[in-house]
This record gives sequence, structure tokens and C-alpha cells, in this order.
Amino acid sequence: MPAAVEFRGVSKQFPDGTLAVDGLDLTVHAGTTTCFVGSSGSGKTTALRMINRMVDPTAGTIHVRGEDVSSREPVALRRSIGYVMQHAGLLPHRTVLDNVATVPLLGSGNRRAARERAAEVMHAVGLDESLSRRYPGQLSGGQQQRVGVARALAADPDLLLMDEPFGAVDPVVRADLQQELLRLQRDLGKTVVFVTHDIDEAFLLGDQVALFRPGGTLAQIGTPRELLEEPAGDFVAQFIEAGRPRSILR
Repeated sequence: MPAAVEFRGVSKQFPDGTLAVDGLDLTVHAGTTTCFVGSSGSGKTTALRMINRMVDPTAGTIHVRGEDVSSREPVALRRSIGYVMQHAGLLPHRTVLDNVATVPLLGSGNRRAARERAAEVMHAVGLDESLSRRYPGQLSGGQQQRVGVARALAADPDLLLMDEPFGAVDPVVRADLQQELLRLQRDLGKTVVFVTHDIDEAFLLGDQVALFRPGGTLAQIGTPRELLEEPAGDFVAQFIEAGRPRSILR
């Protein structure tokens, strides 16, 4: 299975001396979902943001589609990668349809084609056409997150980064969004890197799970079953036990 993303000896130290990621070696395979999981301060979000150069490493290299991201112009790189954040990050003065059409419009300059693509993707993520003329403030939290996913998919990227996208919604909506992501992944076969602090969510969604320790080191990477049955030390076993994951197998 080809590599979509590779971290090679990657570290990130911030100007205040904080070492957020320390010597990360990790491969994300094309067409799969890899979940970065860990507590606050473990470096999982920093690692994610280095993929699209929202943060640059202080050591090591990151390759996307076989190319060192440091050789790419940051804006062009970001336009080629879908990105979904926790609070959706929608533009409040634009309608839902125009929010979803943002990246296709930047790429083509064709407003009509961008809106047609936006309508297609809205349907794909389960958003009713009647919502297209509404503004983000008129939507529920779950609807806003679906719009965020639709916007990330609108330019049809092969790689999708998701930074705790379901963390701000209630448990019932969260479970629905998780199932929707599983369905989309079965239908579309994207490469997904998904950050979460919830081991249950990581085990449900991830083909592989990367568990980070505080201080930004990788404690273990493997399938959910491998982490459950063969934990690489007490830290991994205790983290899993504390999370009491229910979604061991899909």
C-alpha cells in the first residue's frame, strides 16, 4: 500500500522552548484512516498541522505524495489538502452553499461550476438542499460540522486532515457524524488523518491508531486490535483502560 504521508525524524520546538513533537517517524497509507490520539500536550495536533505547513518542523522532513512539503508553497499545498477543524471555521457572512464552494471557486474562478460542485458535495454528506441559502449562525452544531466536512471535500482532495472535528457537539450528534464519516470513507476512499483525544473514537474510525505520549513522542502505532492485544508498555495499556473503548472492531 503506497504511502500518502511520511514523517521522517520530525521534531517541533517552539520559541519558548516547548518540545511539542520529538523524533516522529510515521507512515500514513493511501486510502486509509489514521487516528492521532493522546491527551492535551501530546503533540498530536502539532503533528497534523505540520502536514499542510500550518506549522513547520524544526527537524526532520514530511513527505506528502512522495514530495517534501518544505518544497511546496504553503497556500498551494493547503488548497490540495482538505482540512476540517473542531468548530467548522465557517465564514459567517456567507451562505452554506458559498462556504462549501470556497475552495473550488479559488481554484477555477468559475462561480457557477463551484456552486454546482458545492451542491453535489452537500448531498454526499447528508445536507438537505434547503440549507444551502442559510447562514452558519442558523445551523445546529452538527449541521455546521457537516458543512465543514463538505467544504473540505469540495475540491476533491485525496488527503483530508481532521482536527478533533466532532469534539464540540453532543454525544448523539457525534455518534451520527462518526457513522457519516465511516460511510464517506467507504464510498470515497480518501486518505484521512484524524486527531482525537478519545480512544473510543480512534478505535472506531482508525484503520491504524497512533498514540502519542505527553512530550510529543509516539508511544505506539498499529491497528486497534494490535494496541488492545499487544500494548507497547504500561502507558499504552493504561491509556486504553482509562478510555474504556467500546468500538474495538468495526
